Amino acid sequence: MRHTLCDVSSQTKTPHLGSCLSCVDILVALYWQTLNIDPKAPKANDRDYFLLGKGHAASALYTALAYRGFFDIEALYEHGQTGSQFEEHPGIHAPNGVETVSGSLGHALSLASGMALSTKLQNRDNRFYVLMGDGELNEGTVWEAAMFAAGKKLDNLVAIVDFNKLQGTGQSCDIMHLEPLEEKWRAFGWYTLRVDGHDLASLHSALAEAKQQSQPVCIVADTIKGKGVSFMENDNNWHYRIPKAEEVEMAKKELGLL
Repeated sequence: MRHTLCDVSSQTKTPHLGSCLSCVDILVALYWQTLNIDPKAPKANDRDYFLLGKGHAASALYTALAYRGFFDIEALYEHGQTGSQFEEHPGIHAPNGVETVSGSLGHALSLASGMALSTKLQNRDNRFYVLMGDGELNEGTVWEAAMFAAGKKLDNLVAIVDFNKLQGTGQSCDIMHLEPLEEKWRAFGWYTLRVDGHDLASLHSALAEAKQQSQPVCIVADTIKGKGVSFMENDNNWHYRIPKAEEVEMAKKELGLL
């Protein structure tokens, strides 16, 4: 998946590769171990919902969906092209498996909170998972939603923070005072866990623990921007840079595919 992300970025000239690479393991833990979904029935009434808050990581979501069987992997190479359903940020014509438009940061948790409440009122068992970037936590709507979800006891809602410590213009904790992040979520009434966001066993354990709680859950996942490719890791230039063909080959070698 990481190599596909690098190759698609290079060939389609779409950015945000560093942001995509940091959340790959989280998406794998969700789509292969946690979510109740069926690629053959993407609109099933009993499905779980995944909402991508950090819409600039759309390529990572599209890639996870492709490898999970929602559509052909080759379709990823339409990403960002004129008329494509694989827009740089998910839009209204997004492919099956994408539950909401995103890109304007800060809205996904609010949307998921309303959806989670709606299903509880209907006595349905759907669960809702939201992946947010740490820079996204700058948005006040996130904390309004956090208060709402705790107040409504939305035990069917899980927020995951891709805490890679970088956002578009610098270090996240320098731009806004995020830490201590777990304590903030706990103070808002959420059951909170902090894990290594690149350790699948830890992610699986945290997601399983989340299902046992009687309140909304926040998983703070410590990650590395550009994870998996040494010359991209913790280099914020890869928030926007497009890899050259030779850099894709270097990444492929580092990822053990050559």
